[in-house]
Amino acid sequence: MKPASLRKRLTWLIVLVLAAVLLPLGVLSAQRTQEEVDELSDGRLAQAARTLEVLVGRIGVEQLRTQRGARLLVPSFSNHPQEVTVQGRTFESEVGFQVFDSDGTVLLATENLSDVPHTHAPDGAFEDISSGKHEWRVFTLIMEDQGIVIRAGERYDSRHEITRALWIEHGLPTLIGLPLLALLVGWAIRRGLAPLKMLERALSRREPGSHEPIHLADAPSELEPVLAALNEQIDRLERALDRERRFSADVAHELRTPLASTMINLEDAMASARPDDTQTALEAARECLVSLARRTEQLLALARLEAGVASGPRARVDLGELVQETIDELSPVIEGGGVELGIRDLHEHVYVEGYAVALGALLRNLLENAFRHVPRGGHVELSVTEVDGVAVMEVVDDGPGIPVERRTAMFSRFERGVDTQGGYGLGLSIVQRAAELHGATVELLDREGGTGLRAVVRIPLAS
Repeated sequence: MKPASLRKRLTWLIVLVLAAVLLPLGVLSAQRTQEEVDELSDGRLAQAARTLEVLVGRIGVEQLRTQRGARLLVPSFSNHPQEVTVQGRTFESEVGFQVFDSDGTVLLATENLSDVPHTHAPDGAFEDISSGKHEWRVFTLIMEDQGIVIRAGERYDSRHEITRALWIEHGLPTLIGLPLLALLVGWAIRRGLAPLKMLERALSRREPGSHEPIHLADAPSELEPVLAALNEQIDRLERALDRERRFSADVAHELRTPLASTMINLEDAMASARPDDTQTALEAARECLVSLARRTEQLLALARLEAGVASGPRARVDLGELVQETIDELSPVIEGGGVELGIRDLHEHVYVEGYAVALGALLRNLLENAFRHVPRGGHVELSVTEVDGVAVMEVVDDGPGIPVERRTAMFSRFERGVDTQGGYGLGLSIVQRAAELHGATVELLDREGGTGLRAVVRIPLAS
């Protein structure tokens, strides 16, 4: 089942909310109006009884009693030629009165109310009395000094007509208005969600590989965070794709030569008939494979750093422990390279916030670069200190160094120095990327007191 659109959901929710508010309000308003009408009608009955009291007083109670046996009946107004109509309807036959003596004898009554029995209600009481097929609302007034009881009554027919009119008056506008409101709300929501339609069109027209951010003219404030997040995600995606394309090109470029050299050496070994030549070719092929493995490892390390694999949760890293682990890892290289590694200054428990893998790659590449460019019998010094809330890591060698004008370019990919010594131009790129992940800085300086290079990395300490 296809889910409802956002516009339809909003329309139905708003209409339901309006109905939940308007319908109870309409019911309460009709009930309150009905109560007011009932009070007004009861007041009218009481007023009619008081008027009749004055008329009875003028006629004279004794005169009415002298005619008791005749039981005087006043014709009802239903057949009266002068009957008053209101909006095509008469209400006179629905109103009547009775006058009783103290013993319950009817002295005077209208025809329509003459058969309603006497109930001995107290003075000023309202009561509902059924007579035949009609129900009456009756008000009783007692003239105690005269021994007379006056009752004014009204049939409920008129009140029912008023009730029906009230319910129609209050309910009909709501019943008609809700569908109209639904149409207007749907139109308003459609207009209000127009920026989403504009965003959809902008996304559908976007060219693949485009780095241009999405802009909407007069975008509402609620949509601005969505646009910002969407542009950020698109930028991240494009940068990730660029990294993938660049990595693919780098792999194709950097692995072509060692693979070709390996194939040539293997073919020479297979084609050679002399064991010495075969052994030489196989050793050359092995060196090419070792070179290929190291180059692949550096490319993958750089790809992981650029892809933000290390951008997960940070942790406290002890640089002292990291140095020991890195030295242990590089011990075969150190022992076989004829280069002496010295620890000039190593503070214990120097903590930084970051990623141990990335910091390990940073230190390992600095040391490998130093070992590679220092001639046999040379020296490399390593130190880790704290200076003004910053961890300072230094790797100093007595090799040929790097000319000042080339130091900035050496952080670019595949940028090699004059004396490459088998390097691939990736080590300092890995160092630079790892430093950026930690908000650190990397400087290449002259070694104090002679030739060589001093690499200085400054990393903020953990808070």
